[in-house]
Amino acid sequence: MKKGLLCALIVFLADQISKICVLAYFARHSSPVRITPFFNIVLAWNKGVSFSMFHSNHPAMPWILVTVSLLICAVILHWMSMEKNQKTINCFGLIIGGALGNVMDRIRIQAVVDFLDFHIGSYHWPAFNIADSAICVGAGIILIWNLFFTPIEKLSEPEKEQKNDNVSA
Repeated sequence: MKKGLLCALIVFLADQISKICVLAYFARHSSPVRITPFFNIVLAWNKGVSFSMFHSNHPAMPWILVTVSLLICAVILHWMSMEKNQKTINCFGLIIGGALGNVMDRIRIQAVVDFLDFHIGSYHWPAFNIADSAICVGAGIILIWNLFFTPIEKLSEPEKEQKNDNVSA
């Protein structure tokens, strides 16, 4: 569990430091930074959830999203404490660290700072941040791992032997 919490801390700090740097840059400059022909650093404010869904200017919305995010983090933290697989624990750490990074934004400035802008021509993927990336990577690995790899690992030894016997027959 300690390694998972370390993952959460690393993601949280990387996310917050990157957002501080982006906000400092855009306090002095107004134009996006072109990094490659398909990637820019921009400043976008997300007052909703993923891709600004459920966007609302209601003053309680940031606090509702903070509360929901913290409840989800508590559930994942409990799940993490019961998990035996270190890979899954680390993925939970990515999710918790990312969620807490976005929670910190909502508490401090009532919106999440997004700045990673990938695009092809004039089509832009919605801007996102390191926290969002960590959440997606953690959840994606857990999903892929459980869909394609865990069922084989969870077979008991007699079931594995029986399956191997059936394959070789």
